[in-house]
Formats: sequence, structure tokens, C-alpha cells
Amino acid sequence: MNETVNEQSWIPLIVVAFASFIIALDATFMNVSISQVIADLNTDVSMIQMTMSFYTLITATFMLLSAKLQDIIGKKKLFLIGTALYGLGTFIAAISSSATMLFIGWSVIEGIAGALMMPAIVSIISGTYSGERRTVALAIAGIMGAIAAAIGPLFGGVMTTFLSWRYGFGCELIIVFIILLMQNKLPTFEPTESKSDLDIVGAIISFIGLVLLVLGILSLSEDIPTSIVIIILGLIALTAFALFEIKRKRNGKVPLLDMDLFKDRNLRTGTAILLLSYLAMGGALFAVSLYLQAVLMLNAFDTGLTTLPLTLGLLIFAVVAPSLTGKLNHKTIMSIGCIISIIGCLILSYQFRLDTTTLDLTPGLFVLGSGLGLLMALCTDISLSNIPQESQNNASGINTTGQTLGESLGTAVIGIILILGIIGGISHAVDVYAPEYSGNETFQEEVYDHFQKVGNIHEEDSTFVNIVDIIIQDTMAFVMQVTAILMGIVFILTLRLQDFKPSRHEEADLNT
Repeated sequence: MNETVNEQSWIPLIVVAFASFIIALDATFMNVSISQVIADLNTDVSMIQMTMSFYTLITATFMLLSAKLQDIIGKKKLFLIGTALYGLGTFIAAISSSATMLFIGWSVIEGIAGALMMPAIVSIISGTYSGERRTVALAIAGIMGAIAAAIGPLFGGVMTTFLSWRYGFGCELIIVFIILLMQNKLPTFEPTESKSDLDIVGAIISFIGLVLLVLGILSLSEDIPTSIVIIILGLIALTAFALFEIKRKRNGKVPLLDMDLFKDRNLRTGTAILLLSYLAMGGALFAVSLYLQAVLMLNAFDTGLTTLPLTLGLLIFAVVAPSLTGKLNHKTIMSIGCIISIIGCLILSYQFRLDTTTLDLTPGLFVLGSGLGLLMALCTDISLSNIPQESQNNASGINTTGQTLGESLGTAVIGIILILGIIGGISHAVDVYAPEYSGNETFQEEVYDHFQKVGNIHEEDSTFVNIVDIIIQDTMAFVMQVTAILMGIVFILTLRLQDFKPSRHEEADLNT
């Protein structure tokens, strides 16, 4: 690392936090702009959904390779290459004249660029700060991504309602220029390996495995049998990758991923926590946004405003979390965050009806966001707490891969849960309000069709109104209960973490 680095300066953190923000924002802000994009580019829903899915898919699949490239190219240089590439992709997306052009700019170029930047964000912070300052820096950078994902619908709503979705990409391009203008404020890190150390075979195997795994999960709602086969093939490929990497290291060669890192309990457990917590947050946010638009018929802007309490909870408690580490250890604070998140899910599980107001959802969303803020703010720090400096790049790749997989899989997993909830809700509702039609599949299909048009239900359709109301309550309650179960699993995982509290001698680590 450059010896002139001033650890007291927060400017390097600001630069990389900007990057963390736009990468996460890109994954969510277009959710509320789909209909307008379809009209502007003369395309269809499936093409836009594929474009959105492939952005996170490509980012996830290139993450491990990117982590290794930091050792070969240097983390600062790789970060800046990724930033410049991201700017190019954003520009192409903003001026897209066709769905294909949007796919190339957004999904492909920005997806690869995001993969180059994300592991570098974590390792630059780990290499620049130490002790409590590292805890604060990692908390801020990590939570910037979570906040960006949470406010994405509001940002997209403002852009689409008052300007154009193209301006969303334009705003990201401005942030890219700011990052590039401030590049001299980032410390320089020298490469530690040569090009000959690059594990090309391992990169190909890991790429195939991650693509199959994510594709299989993303397509679960469309064709479950085929998706399961694809997921199994992906897991087989990833197992082969792990065995290949172990053998490569035994033969004295540099592996793409050092599997010995998984022996560290905090890294292993922390990565699982990140995956599940981002999956829970992304999935819950998707379900709530869908409810607000499809049931309450809110526009893009109002949908974003309604989910704002979750963002505020995230922000406030993410800022508070590092200051609490002086009194409580990371493990305890994260466990408390899980409990608070579960309480938020349980509060929300009773709030979804046809006559629900946005004010009804505010307490539950705020409590859920508050718990996630405490959890996410400290997770990366404790995950990397026992990793030696020379392995930080590799470990950051593992950590960010878990986070990205969680982000990309949240919508798909909750989508399956929504379908199961609707099916169960219809059966329950018909039993209550139309028992004479219990077991009548034709009638239940009619109810489902009517449910699809829930926004057009009239008062005289009292039976259907009651049926649909129960379906909504049962389905959203099921979603929030599953989210609570996921956070319960995360709580159990936090108990497996080794206690970590930055010691004062760590403050001098970078100067020795």
C-alpha cells in the first residue's frame, strides 16, 4: 500500500461508498419503470425482466474472478477500470434506442463493471483503515448499498414520473465522473501476483456453476422441474470448482479461490448471513412494492415514499451500530438486529388488506429496516476480522459474492412464495366465503382471474371482495412469516460467530 495514505481522512471511504451506492441502485430503480421502458423501446415485459435479472446474474458470476484480479492488477487500478467501464455502460443504457442496446449497456457492461468494483470496495477499505475506523468505514460502505437498494423504487419513481428513466442512468453517470475526478484520493496498492498466476480453468468452471445456479433459481416461478435440474447442475459445477481449487493449491499453484479461507468461521458464517439478509430484504421489498402497486394502485413515486421508513430505519441504525461496538461486541449487536427485524416482519404480517393505508405499514417497515441496519452494518467487518492482510482480496470476493447472490435471488425466491401464498389463500378464502365451491377448481380459477384484476373490484362484488381480501392477507402474511423465518436462521448463524471487538493495538497495524 502507498505509505502516504492518511488513515484519518474519510475521503477514500466517500469515493468507494459512491460506487457501492450506484451499483446497488442500478439493481432496483428500474423496477417501477418497466411499463415506460416497454413503451419507449417498443419491447415487452419478458425482455425487460430478463435484462434486469441478467444485470445481477452477470455481476455475481464475475465476482470471484474480479477478487483474484485485484492481486494481479492492483485493487485501485481494477476499481478504476471497473468505474470507467461502468460509466460506458451507463451512457449506453441512457441513450438506448432498443431493448438490445439497453441489455448490452446495462446488463452486460454494467454487470461486468459492478463485479470489478464490488470486491475492490471492501478490500480498499480494509487496506486503508484499521480498528474502529475500519468498522465504521465498512459499515457505511455496506449500508450505502442497502440504502440504495431500498430507495431505488423512490428514485426510479421520481425519474419516471417527472422526467424519464434515462435520467436515472444519467445521474449514475455524474457519480461516475465524481469518482474518477477523486481517484487521486484513493491509496495505491501494488499487485502481489503476476498474470501467470491467473487460474483460467477455475474461472471458467466457477462462471458456469454460478450462471447455472442463479439462472435455475431465477426461473423457478416458470418451470420448477427444469429449474431444479439446472440448480443441481450448477451445484455439481461449483463442487467440481472447489475440488479443482484444492488440487491446484496442493500442486503449488495459485488458486482462483483459496478454499482454506472457508475454514474461518466468521468468514463462512458472515457470508451466509449477508446472503440470507439481503435475500430477505430484497424479497420483502419486492413483495411490498408489488402489493402497493397492484393492490393499493399507488404510482411509482408514492410506492417509493411508502417504503421510505424502511430506508430511514436502515440509515439511522447503521450509523448508530459502529458507536455501539464500544459497549457491545459485533455478535451481540447483530443478534439484537435479527430479533428487531423478526419483530418488524411479525408486525407487517397483520397489515396487508384491501383497505390498508400507507400509515399502517410505517411502523413495521421502520422496525424491519432498523434491525437490518444493525445487522448489515457490522457483518462485513466481523466476516473479515480474522483474515490476514494478504488474503483480504480473496475474502472480500467471497463476501461480496454472497451479498450479490442474495440481492439477485431475493425477488425469485419471494416470487415463488407469493405464488404458493396465493394458491393457499384462494383455498382458505373460498372455504370461508363460498364453502359450496370448496374443491371446485373451475371456480377457484375464476377467483384467481378476478384476483388479477383486484384494482377493479366494485362494491357490489361483496363475495369476491371478501375472498380477495383474505387472499391478500394470507399471501402477504405468508411472505412476511417466511421472511421472519429467514431472519430467524440468520439469528442462529450470528450465535456461531466468534466474538469480535476491535482492540486498540489494531489502530497501528497499517503503520507497522
